[in-house]
Amino acid sequence: MVDLTKDDFEEEVLKAKGPVLVDFYGDGCAPCQALMPHVHAMEDTYGKQMKFTSLNTTKARRLAIGQKVLGLPVIAVYKDGLKIQECVKDEATPENIEAMIKANLQADN
Repeated sequence: MVDLTKDDFEEEVLKAKGPVLVDFYGDGCAPCQALMPHVHAMEDTYGKQMKFTSLNTTKARRLAIGQKVLGLPVIAVYKDGLKIQECVKDEATPENIEAMIKANLQADN
């Protein structure tokens, strides 16, 4: 999992080749903390086909707002610099995130 900052987000996500998953989380976000082990486990399964990254929005508020991340948790998939799908707040369950990953990997094939 690549830990992003506001300084490398553009290079690591918006300019990346292939699909990139971004786990937007915050320091005081309990649902984010509960979700994190599941997302890390998915990286073990899908990490060869999709880049896995995370961004602490507490340290990058303007960037998060610019990406229309207004509540947490948000798990988003980017491709060719565009956010193509996301799971937000209550939708951000391990099952929904895995379904989103699979759907976007199949779209690549």
